[in-house]
Amino acid sequence: MNPHDFEALLVAPDTTLLQALARLDATAQGVLLVVDPSARLLRTVTDGDLRRATLAGIDGSTALSALPAAAPRTVGLSATLPEVLQCMDEHRIDHVPVIDDDGRVVDLVTRREISRRTYLSSPHLGDDEATLVREAFETNWIAPLGPHVDAFERELAASVGVPHAAATSSGTAALHLGLRLLGVGPGDCVLCSSLTFVASANPIRQLGAVPVFIDSEPDGWNMSPRALSKALAQLQREGVRPKAAVVVNLYGLSADMDQLLALLDAAGVPMLEDAAESLGASLHGRPSGSFGRLGVFSFNGNKIITTSGGGMLVGHDEGMIAHARKLSTQAREPARHYEHVEDGYNYRLSNVLAGIGRGQLRVLRQRVERRREIFAHYARVLSEVPGLRWMHEPPGHHATRWLSAFTLALPQAQRRRDALLDFLERHNVEARPVWKPMHLQPLYAGSRYFPHDPQRDVSRELFEGGVCLPSGSNMDQQQLERVAELVLRGLRTVAGAA
Repeated sequence: MNPHDFEALLVAPDTTLLQALARLDATAQGVLLVVDPSARLLRTVTDGDLRRATLAGIDGSTALSALPAAAPRTVGLSATLPEVLQCMDEHRIDHVPVIDDDGRVVDLVTRREISRRTYLSSPHLGDDEATLVREAFETNWIAPLGPHVDAFERELAASVGVPHAAATSSGTAALHLGLRLLGVGPGDCVLCSSLTFVASANPIRQLGAVPVFIDSEPDGWNMSPRALSKALAQLQREGVRPKAAVVVNLYGLSADMDQLLALLDAAGVPMLEDAAESLGASLHGRPSGSFGRLGVFSFNGNKIITTSGGGMLVGHDEGMIAHARKLSTQAREPARHYEHVEDGYNYRLSNVLAGIGRGQLRVLRQRVERRREIFAHYARVLSEVPGLRWMHEPPGHHATRWLSAFTLALPQAQRRRDALLDFLERHNVEARPVWKPMHLQPLYAGSRYFPHDPQRDVSRELFEGGVCLPSGSNMDQQQLERVAELVLRGLRTVAGAA
């Protein structure tokens, strides 16, 4: 239901029964909202109400205001989806109007539309995964070893243009291994994008190192070269050389690798490229994940391709990746017995999950194309919304649009964002804020942070007004159109409430 369709449900008290019947037929929602000139809700009228009025002998030219009084069952703007459902069930109704503090009707939730949840990014399986998993069972390769693991490593490495890869139990495990392989240990300084999921930063802390967070640049939202330059210069003055830099490719867009790599190489700082969200993206034709000394991918259930849970560490140095494989299998030495010289981890991906990954990798290009189509639809429908700013795709970049993300560059941005998220959740649509930056997280309170500009904290701005919309490649067109229309209507509601 788009904003125009919603407005078509609003009728005046002097509307006749015949006019109401025609409007019900035209709108096909089964309910009309009778409002006064200030849009305050007076009552609802359903096709059942009109049918009962006809059976009671009331003439079709009679105004709706003459019908027997019936207080509307409503919920407020803060109502949650469970509260809406409770109202429906308690009063045996299928339509619940939403009113603001002044009694104005601003929304309508129907049982029919909320019967199916729209997820942010749900798994999308292809045709080959079941065959490959069955093969793992039939050959009894169930353990975290086997031909699917070896093949998945080769195929993923080839897909992203690097020679070597090690499959892991999660993207976080791959990050942990990558930092350890780069020599990160207690007391070391590690640079890290601030606008990211906490998994990008936690392995730094878990290795005993000290994270230094770097702000985003305002267009592409990834690590700001300007902020990085300031951080490197200040740390050099203090006699500190960072051991590594975790550069995140946010929401399916590669960071500005040309500038960032030039700065890091000049300072002698190796990059660990966190490409967990950007498999399938590229910059100047070069695949995301291939720029750093090491790169990391995630195959969590919400990623573009999934193994239900899993990750991959990739790199150009065969010895480093071989060492990663050793560390991921408890660092066992090549001996007849169990011999251990260094401590390791249980980080290896299972052969069964690798089979899923191989099947998923075969449809990566189609998954990326669909997510880009989804973004294009949102951008087209929401193109005239004041203050809405999409995550920009700079020249030379090919983003996957893993999540379609925008920010509200408006006063009271966080309040508007939260009101929009509440609106969408009330309609059984999952949407989320943009990541809360690491330098604002209680876990990292007191950590050093270098902003894009002295007077501008870009990542804070993006978080306060940022929204991630449903972007799963398995969304059908009807779902996509519904979500886009709900966002448009929700933003209008938010604008009126702010």
